[in-house]
Amino acid sequence: MRLPKFEYRRPQTIAEAVKIIGDVGPDAQFVAGGTDLYPNMKRRQQTPKTVISVMRLPELNQITGDGSHGLRIGASVTLTDICDNEIINRDYPVVARAAKTISTPLLRNMGTIGGNLLLDTRCNYYDQNFEWRKGINFCLKKDGDVCWVAVGSSKCWAVQSSDLVPVMVAIGAKLRFASTLGERVVEAAGLYNDDGIEYLHKRPDELMVSIDLPPTNGWRASYHKLRRRGAFDFPVLGVAAYIRNEGDIVSDAKVVLGGIAPSPIEIKEASNALVGKSLTEDQIQLAAEAAYVKARPLDNTDFVYQWRKQMARQYTLRALRELV
Repeated sequence: MRLPKFEYRRPQTIAEAVKIIGDVGPDAQFVAGGTDLYPNMKRRQQTPKTVISVMRLPELNQITGDGSHGLRIGASVTLTDICDNEIINRDYPVVARAAKTISTPLLRNMGTIGGNLLLDTRCNYYDQNFEWRKGINFCLKKDGDVCWVAVGSSKCWAVQSSDLVPVMVAIGAKLRFASTLGERVVEAAGLYNDDGIEYLHKRPDELMVSIDLPPTNGWRASYHKLRRRGAFDFPVLGVAAYIRNEGDIVSDAKVVLGGIAPSPIEIKEASNALVGKSLTEDQIQLAAEAAYVKARPLDNTDFVYQWRKQMARQYTLRALRELV
């Protein structure tokens, strides 16, 4: 498969980058590592006429701060640098561990944290070459008018498959965007929309500049991922767990599921089973049961979806037991 023709631009500053996309309009897209965009372009899922590289913008390649005051990670920092960074491994180990589960070392050398957080939604009917998709008369997400996951639905059910998204939602990260209209900061939980096509609350002309992690202040988090192979594969279920204690009592908790719906799913009932109580095996079991009840995996990725629902219980148990 070959890339379509496009104009390649490499701005030197954030201001220049957002000006270019503001001038060109919807036919332009930003790219950093390109591990998602370029394969999509080869499959003709995305066909920008202008590609604007932000990989080498200095501000997007910095990591500043620490767990005491909060950490700022530039959106173009590679996943390998996330995995290897001493401060992230010391103060935010869940971020480094989640990043290590993404793809392979070669692709982590290219892929960026911002790219993973903005990852296109995936589906067995969408992530195919152009000729295959043409053979089924395309799908609702691209070029067609039918969602083959749910034929009677007017909504696209492509799945959010980022490993870092559930983690960022669980720990309360904030994402900073820039455009010609200025800067905007959004909570990670507020960025994602439950729609396979309009999956981001983000304008096309906005550039993700950085990810701000909150001070640790004693909270702990974990991430567990289900996939067929131990490397390369996207998650077909990801569970991020977060707790904060006051003494022996859980004062705050979150359980977030990824890889089963168009957006990450926070299981409020699991949090309710934990907050105000000690993190005992009984409470962990209740939280895991709540995750199982609320998990409704879509039948458009790997494995049988009923089994993936069963695994929501088991992977929540693993994630919470790690925090005891």
